Amino acid sequence: MSNDFDRIERASRARKTTVRTITYILLTFWAVMVLFPYYWMLLTSIKSYSAYNAEYVPTFFTLTPTLQNYVSAFSEVPLARYFLNSIVFTVITTALMMAVIVPAAFAFARLEFKGKNLVFSLFLALMMIPNELVIITNFQTITNWGLRNSFAGLILPSVTSVFYIYLLRENFAQIPDELYNAAKVDGTTDFKYLTRVMMPICKPTIITIVILKVIECWNSYVWPRLVTDDPAYFLVSNGIQEIRENGFGRENIPAMMAAVVVISVPLIVLFLIFRNKVMAGVSRGGIKG
Repeated sequence: MSNDFDRIERASRARKTTVRTITYILLTFWAVMVLFPYYWMLLTSIKSYSAYNAEYVPTFFTLTPTLQNYVSAFSEVPLARYFLNSIVFTVITTALMMAVIVPAAFAFARLEFKGKNLVFSLFLALMMIPNELVIITNFQTITNWGLRNSFAGLILPSVTSVFYIYLLRENFAQIPDELYNAAKVDGTTDFKYLTRVMMPICKPTIITIVILKVIECWNSYVWPRLVTDDPAYFLVSNGIQEIRENGFGRENIPAMMAAVVVISVPLIVLFLIFRNKVMAGVSRGGIKG
C-alpha cells in the first residue's frame, strides 16, 4: 500500500512539474514575442547610420553602439517642443477630466434625484456610438468655434469619459451606505465626504484612471492630426509622423528609432512605477459587493 501511495505521489509531482515547465516555456516564448519589437527598436537606435545601411542581413547586436542618433533626434527636429506640447496637453486634459468624472460618479453612486437611473442608462448608451461619429461632430464643433490649431481645440473633446465615470461609479457604489449616513449625521457635506472618505478608499482605481488617461493622451493621434496643421501645436504622435515625412525619418532610420525610444520611455517608466496600483484598481473595479 505504501509503495502504491509513493508511486501515485511521484506521478502527481511529475505531472505538476511537466505542466509548470510547459507553462514557463510558453510564457517565455510569449514574453520574447512581445518584447522583441522594443529590443529591435532600441538596438536600431544605437546603430550608426552607415552601419545600419551596410547591413544586408539584419544583425541582432552591434559592437559599435552610438548615441549620436539621440543627439540628432533633438537637434535636427523640434522633438523637445513636441514633448512639451504633449506634456501640457496630457496634464491639463487629465486634470479637467478628473474634475468632471469624480463628481459625476459620486452623483450617480450616492445622490438620489429624479431620473437618475434613466440618465445613467443614457450615459452608458453613449458608449455604443462609434468614435468616428463623435470625431466628426467634435471636429465640426471645434471648427465652428474657431478653435483649430489651439490647445483648447485639442483638450475640450477629451475632458470627459463615460467609461471612466462608469468604472468610478461602480467603485463608489461598493462603499457601505452606513458610512455616508453616519457622515451626514455628523453634518459632513457631500463634497467633504467625497474628498475625505470616498476618494481615499478608491485611490487605486483613481490612480488607474489617471494612468490610463495619461497613456491615452500621450498616444492620441487621430484627433490632434485633424485639428492641428500648425507644427507649433503638434504632439509627439504627430511629431513622429512629421519627422518621418519632412525630417530624417525616411532615410535615417536609426535616428527615427531614437526619437521613438525617447517618446516611449515616459509611458514605460510610468507603468513600471504604478503597475501595482493599476492591477489593484482593475481588480477592485471587477469586484461587486
